Amino acid sequence: MSNQRSAIVIGGGIIGLCSAYYLVQSGWKVTIIDKGNLADNCSSGNAGMIVPSHFIPLAAPGMVAKGIRWMFNSKSPFYVKPSFDPKLISWGLQFIKHANDAQVNKVAPALRDLHLLSKQLYTELAANPELNFGFEDKGILMLYKTEKAGVEEIHVAQKAQQLGLDVEVLNHEQVQRLEPHTHLNVKGAVHYRCDAHIYPNALVKQLTAYLKAQGVDIKTNCTVNSFGTNGGQIQSIETSSGTFNADLTIMTGGAWLPELAQKAGMKIPVMPGKGYSFMVDNTANKIIHPSLLLEARVAITPMNGQVRIGGTMEIGAINSKINMNRVQGIVNAVPNYYPEHQVKLPEVNDVWYGFRPCSPDGLPYIGFSQKWSNLIVAGGHGMMGLGLGPATGKLVAELADSSSLSTDIKDYNPNRFN
Repeated sequence: MSNQRSAIVIGGGIIGLCSAYYLVQSGWKVTIIDKGNLADNCSSGNAGMIVPSHFIPLAAPGMVAKGIRWMFNSKSPFYVKPSFDPKLISWGLQFIKHANDAQVNKVAPALRDLHLLSKQLYTELAANPELNFGFEDKGILMLYKTEKAGVEEIHVAQKAQQLGLDVEVLNHEQVQRLEPHTHLNVKGAVHYRCDAHIYPNALVKQLTAYLKAQGVDIKTNCTVNSFGTNGGQIQSIETSSGTFNADLTIMTGGAWLPELAQKAGMKIPVMPGKGYSFMVDNTANKIIHPSLLLEARVAITPMNGQVRIGGTMEIGAINSKINMNRVQGIVNAVPNYYPEHQVKLPEVNDVWYGFRPCSPDGLPYIGFSQKWSNLIVAGGHGMMGLGLGPATGKLVAELADSSSLSTDIKDYNPNRFN
């Protein structure tokens, strides 16, 4: 099989792993190169939510005003670190330009379709006997305490119903019936029954093992230094572990995507959005459904016999500092909604953090580069990387094969900010 087509996937996060998975299924010989060791990519600590409910991008009306208001509160859920960094300023101006109703309404159907495709693919992956990553299809509860948050969320729920999603608005008693083991201090909730959740750590480990068993070569601690190009194509990738060649290159790279793109002479704006999470026991007053605490913007997910609690979106340069004030903000939110869960502030070493790759318009980048005809870009998924991993991976393989696409990707053009 010497004429087997070869692909190099740069980045071993969930998007890279899913791209490799579907490329292998389609008969490609795949090599993954990652600058880390794959153990601690952004998806390992995330809330594990598969979210057709997230058809509104981060760049949404009201986010700019909230962001400005929250900038002065060190425990707030969304924070843009003030800086004169030209990258941040340019990103911020694009964000403001896209945060309007017309844009959100235009992209909502496409985002819904991308999420629904991913949910369907997760259902198929969960049926693979070699993968067991705690897939549970019981929806997500959007819990609210105030009239104002309730009105806003019910408005979103009506939009979701118009888009054909399975959604139900619940009063306090109805929500409480869904959580019989623990008391809820909320006005009501919206139950997105179309959503699901998984245990991401298991998925990342098992996908990696599965790919290795399928003959995928995974090079860890391997940094891309430069690209050798010729005739409008990428001919070679120069790395800290030598030179790699392939017929096709897939550039993922998460929050590091802009630097990678720059090495290939392209401009793909992404700002890292730092988030934190930690695990607590789920034995007493057991929580059954994953939830988003709306006013606090905190995610609660039962997984692997415990509960993962996560939150905050801190836009700024990549750094390894854990801001315990932000973690305290997450901790304080939980008993306001679940009074029997008096969560303790975790030790610094028990706090996980990762960088979500946020595009300025809140939409991912999926498609061929217009500069290099054998380069596919797949990244910038923000908080939805895990949820959209399989859909993106499947689309990458379809693009690679020049076959018809499972869903329309015109809104995700990676060249849109050039």
